[in-house]
Amino acid sequence: MVENHKQELQDMRERIDTMRTYLHIDDKRTQIGELEEQSAEPGFWDDQEHAQSVMSKVAALKDEVAEYDAAEVALADAEAANELAVETEDEGMHDEVIEAIDTLNKKADMLELNSWFDGEFDHGDAIVSINPGQGGLEAQDWTEMLFKMYLRYAETKGWKVTVNDAPSGEVIGLDRATFTVSGHNAYGMLRSEQGVHRLVRISPTDEKKRRQTTFGGVEVLPVLPEDIEVTLDMKDVRVDVYRSSGPGGQCVNTTDSAVRLTHLPTGLVVTCQNEKSQLQNKESAMKILRSRLYELERQKRQKELDELRGPKHEISWGNQIRNYVLYPYQMVKDLRSGIESGNVDAVLNGDIDDFVVGYHRWRVEADA
Repeated sequence: MVENHKQELQDMRERIDTMRTYLHIDDKRTQIGELEEQSAEPGFWDDQEHAQSVMSKVAALKDEVAEYDAAEVALADAEAANELAVETEDEGMHDEVIEAIDTLNKKADMLELNSWFDGEFDHGDAIVSINPGQGGLEAQDWTEMLFKMYLRYAETKGWKVTVNDAPSGEVIGLDRATFTVSGHNAYGMLRSEQGVHRLVRISPTDEKKRRQTTFGGVEVLPVLPEDIEVTLDMKDVRVDVYRSSGPGGQCVNTTDSAVRLTHLPTGLVVTCQNEKSQLQNKESAMKILRSRLYELERQKRQKELDELRGPKHEISWGNQIRNYVLYPYQMVKDLRSGIESGNVDAVLNGDIDDFVVGYHRWRVEADA
């Protein structure tokens, strides 16, 4: 006799209906209509930057609504298939219902995850910076490993990555890395990675093959929308140009295309050298500087550590958020959520979704 999954599907419908409220789907449909009407007005494209910002927002809203609609359609199909399977006692169709329920659970998990991102910038793009901590040259190698891990993770999510600055280390690895991740919920998702990451392994540069512990610090900032005001007087910014030292395309290493911005009042320094032209590098550096100044201003106003950065710690012992152990055993463990994996190679190859989602589930439960 074919099992009836009616109750299970009814529970799923209640869950998805709840997500409709949390995600403000009806409000977003209305907002899409209003923005599309705005885009049809004469002169809308006269201001290209504003127009592109509006159309990007429309596209993001449509993606959110489409994701919800797809879950509803899949649920309706599963309900119909379940009824037919029970009536006809069709084993093949029953197997399809079980598979559909598994897919629906994954869709519902993603909708639930989206509902957790209610911060001002959560649905937007992110600026990620990785800096070596304690561990000398090994830390520069660890910086490059983290850099590659996030590039591969972004690829699995369908996000676009623009590398702003990633100069080579003294002997191995990277001296630092800064890159912009563009995609739906990029900042909200990647906030999970903010903090100190600890690596334990046999040193690849030590002739005695001793165990080495190294650290890397990850900073995640939002890319600020153009309508966010940041007090920035260019008289306070020193602009230095120099020849790019990193890998790049034609002309990148043969002209003074790299840009370093120093904000004199705060001492903040931003470098960008991976674009082909000095102008492009300067524009990218300015976006990063605006985000860092915005963060600094929030810290001053609130008289506490900015929630966008999270607690700022020395990149060393006792401050890590996640351990990556390659020797004497293999394990990656997040010290906040407790999520762990024994497949270190997969994690370092970008399979970190369990850690990202696990962190946000832990965060939401802790705030409840």
